Amino acid sequence: MPYYSDELIEEVRSRNDIVDVIGGYVHLQKKGSTYFGLCPFHNEKTGSFSVSPNKQMYYCFGCGAGGNVFTFLMQYENFTFTEAMQELADRVGVELPKQEMTAAQKREADKRTRLLEINKEAAKYFYTLLRSERGKRAHDYFKKRELSDETMQKFGLGYSDQYSDDLYRYLRSRGYDDEILKESGLVTIDEVRGGHDKFWNRAMFPIMDVHNRVIGFGGRVMGDGEPKYLNSPETKIFDKSRNLYGLNIARTTRKNQLLLCEGYMDVIALHQAGFDNAVASLGTALTSGHASLLKRYTKEVYLTYDSDGAGVKAALRAIPILKEVGITTKIINMRPYKDPDEFIKALGAGAYQERIDNAENSFMFQIRIMQESYDMKDPESKTAFYNEMAKKLLDFPEELERNNYIQAVAETYNIGFEELRRLVNSLAVKGGIVKERTPLKSGINEKNKKEDGMKQSQKLLLTWLIEDTGLFKKINGYISENDFTEDLYHRVAVMVFTQFKTDGAVNPAKIVSMFPDEEEQRQVAGLFNATIHKVEGKNDKETALKETIIRVKENSINYRSAHLSPTDMEGMMKIIDDKRSLEELEKLHISID
Repeated sequence: MPYYSDELIEEVRSRNDIVDVIGGYVHLQKKGSTYFGLCPFHNEKTGSFSVSPNKQMYYCFGCGAGGNVFTFLMQYENFTFTEAMQELADRVGVELPKQEMTAAQKREADKRTRLLEINKEAAKYFYTLLRSERGKRAHDYFKKRELSDETMQKFGLGYSDQYSDDLYRYLRSRGYDDEILKESGLVTIDEVRGGHDKFWNRAMFPIMDVHNRVIGFGGRVMGDGEPKYLNSPETKIFDKSRNLYGLNIARTTRKNQLLLCEGYMDVIALHQAGFDNAVASLGTALTSGHASLLKRYTKEVYLTYDSDGAGVKAALRAIPILKEVGITTKIINMRPYKDPDEFIKALGAGAYQERIDNAENSFMFQIRIMQESYDMKDPESKTAFYNEMAKKLLDFPEELERNNYIQAVAETYNIGFEELRRLVNSLAVKGGIVKERTPLKSGINEKNKKEDGMKQSQKLLLTWLIEDTGLFKKINGYISENDFTEDLYHRVAVMVFTQFKTDGAVNPAKIVSMFPDEEEQRQVAGLFNATIHKVEGKNDKETALKETIIRVKENSINYRSAHLSPTDMEGMMKIIDDKRSLEELEKLHISID
C-alpha cells in the first residue's frame, strides 16, 4: 500500500465536494443547509440519509452509515482506501506519487495484470462462440433453461468449443506464452499433448470480482461428461473462498438482504425474475472468507439452498459461520421444488417473494431439523429432545433474547414457557454458565441506561462543538478533552480540541480520515451527527446544552474518582477543583447565539 501524507489526503478530500460526489450516486434534495436522500446502504422509503456541505460528511439516521467522501466510496464501491484515494485524486486532477516497487513486486503486479487480461480475452472468446453456429448446442441449452438474450448478455455467458485446444491456440495467437497461460488455470501444458484447454464443450459462466473483472470461470458440460460442473483452479487472481458469484451485480441492490444460493443457474434465474440480490459460493462450501465478504454489503442473508438432504446440511453448516461475523440468517423453504430455478419456473416470482416474506428464523430451523432425529411419541426420546433444545437455547447469552426464543420454542412445541425456562436455567447452572442469584427488586437495567445516557451526552457535546465553535470559549475552563471518558470519544475529542486550538476551527471530515478502520469511521461520523429530539426554541436548546455539559462533567468526575489511586494527591486536588467548577457551571447561563 503506498504511503500518502496527511496533507495530501486532506488536499484530495477537500477538493472533492461531498455533495457533488455522493450526488452522482444518490438523488439529493436540499433541506435547509443539509441535503437528504434515500440511503444507498439500506432499503428505506423516507430519506434519512443526510449529506452536510458544512461538515463535508454523510450520515444515515436510519442505519448509522456515515463518514467522509473516502468512506463513502469505500462503502459503496467496496474500494480499499488506496483505490478511493486514486479515484478521488483522478476526479480533481491531483497527481499521486507513484509507489516505488521492488523488481519482485513489479513482476508480481505485471503477472496479475496479464492474468486478468487473459481471463478477459477468454470471456470475450467464449461469449462470441456462444453466438456462432459452433455454440448452438450451449445456446439451445440456455434457451431451454428459459434464459433471455438480455440475461445471457448481462452475465456474459459463453461456450467453450468441442476441440480441446481451441482456446489455447486462440490465446497463443494473441501473444501469450505457455508459461503465463499455464498460470491462468485455463490451459494445461504437457510434453506429450502440448497445450490443451481445461474447459471444452461446456456452457461457460464467467466469474467476476466486485469490480467486474473476470477472475475465473465455471463450465457445465454439454452432454454426459464428468464432472457436470467444472470451476477454474485457484490462481493468483482467483480465490474461491473469498469471492461470490453474482456479487458484482448484487452489491448494488436496494433490497435489505442478500439471497445465498448453491449454483450459477439459481443466481441467474433469480436475477432474471427480478431478485437482483442473489449470489452463490463458487463450487465450495461457505467459508468465513465468504461470510466476511457478505458482511461488507448486508446484515441479513437468506439461505435458498437446495431443499434436499445435502442442501439442509449445507444450511446447517452455513448458519454458525454467518452468525460468527454478525449476520442474521433466515431459511427460505422451496418445497416441493428442489431449488430456486425450479421453483420460479413452476410458481413464478410472486410465489417466491412470498417464501422470502415467510422465511424461517435460522435458530427455529435448526431446532426443527434437530427434532426430526427424535421420536416425539416416545417419552424418553421426547425428553432427550427437550434437553438438547434447552442446551441450544444457552447459545444466547443475553437474557432478554434468550427468553424471547424460549417463548417461541415453547409455543411451537407445546411446552410451558416457565417449564422450559427452568430447564434452560438449570442446565446453565449445572454447566457453570451462570450462577444462581436472587433477582433484584429494582434497578436491573439502571447501569446500562446510565452508561447509554453518558455516551449520548458526550456525543451531543461533540456534535454541538463542531457545529458551533463559539461554544469552545463558553465552556473554556469547565470542559476539556479529558472529560470524554469513552475511549473512541476521548480520541476524537483530543483531535477536535487540538484542531480548534491550532486553527480556530474544526474540520470533522479530516478527523474521519485519521481513522483507517471503516467501522471506526462510521462511529466517528455518528459522534458528529448526534441529535436530541423534542427540543424546540432557543431557551430549550440552551437548557439542553447546559444539562449536557453538566452531565459530561459529573460523569468525568465520577469516572476519575473511581479510578483514582489513593496515593495520587495531584489527581485528588484536580477532582476537588472540578467539583467547585461544577458548582459554578450549574449557576452559569450558556447562551446560543
